[in-house]
Amino acid sequence: MKRATNLYEQVCSIDNLLLADSIARRGKSKQSSIIEFDKNFDQNIADIYRQLVTHTYCTSPYIHRTIFERKERVISVLPYRDRIVHHAIMNVLEPLFVAVFTRDTYSCIKGRGVHLASAVLRGYLKDVKHTSYCLKVDIKKFYPSVDNTILKSLLRKKIKDKEMLGLLDGIIDSAQGLPIGNYLSQYLSNFYLTYFDHWVKEVLGLRYYIRYADDILVLHSDKKYLRELHGTLTTYLKSQLRLDLKPNRGVFPVSLGIDFCGYVHYHTHTMLRKSIKQAFARAVKAKKSKASIASYMGWAKHCNSKNLIKKLTNEKF
Repeated sequence: MKRATNLYEQVCSIDNLLLADSIARRGKSKQSSIIEFDKNFDQNIADIYRQLVTHTYCTSPYIHRTIFERKERVISVLPYRDRIVHHAIMNVLEPLFVAVFTRDTYSCIKGRGVHLASAVLRGYLKDVKHTSYCLKVDIKKFYPSVDNTILKSLLRKKIKDKEMLGLLDGIIDSAQGLPIGNYLSQYLSNFYLTYFDHWVKEVLGLRYYIRYADDILVLHSDKKYLRELHGTLTTYLKSQLRLDLKPNRGVFPVSLGIDFCGYVHYHTHTMLRKSIKQAFARAVKAKKSKASIASYMGWAKHCNSKNLIKKLTNEKF
């Protein structure tokens, strides 16, 4: 595999930093950190540029916050200057990362969101004969479990530029594992599993395989095969990436429904996940904004929910 070179200069350029700033502030211009940054904008950009070209840039301390989205999560937020650096890096590295991802990889990739992943799964389920059973697994505490040393080693398979690797090493070593909430973490997490994806497709030869972040699905006609595969995947992830799978039900008939990407998928139809359907109904009942309800309508229109839409939208809101 050819390794990329001459990346660092592209990251450091003033034009790239200004582009990174314009992307990082989209929809967030009223944040206090951005308002403060803008009070001395030219000098702050110049300081980031100087630190990068002199190799003195260091990641700032993280601010940890607890949020509640279906479950409690701790996210790690960086000051605005660091977010600019992360976007500057991804302006250069995103095409490189995407080029190595398999077509079965979704989440945090432009054009490969939940709706495409769901559509691909529905396409697989059309082959009823070969998709009787599903192996569904996800990785235990994935982001914090990413091994820094292994991640840096994997990056060296794709990147040759020592300055670029030095910058990435510093960011990776600023935390144990990958901090949830970091823009760069989204791509690094996918990259951490990309050689696993290639192994699954090219060595094991799995036909009906999808990975959305750390959620993994495999469809097959043989329940016993999938049970054995569960052990094979567990061994690879543990030995090669030091990751553990969550203890869950593993293999089950597709007739029970596959809860994936906000939908429950069957061979014959696809429905909204119960929690999203309930949230949709609550939004209508509470007479929330048209934009909020339109968001749920967008979810519903991607599945077999005509009756639900009719029932809810006949009510006044």
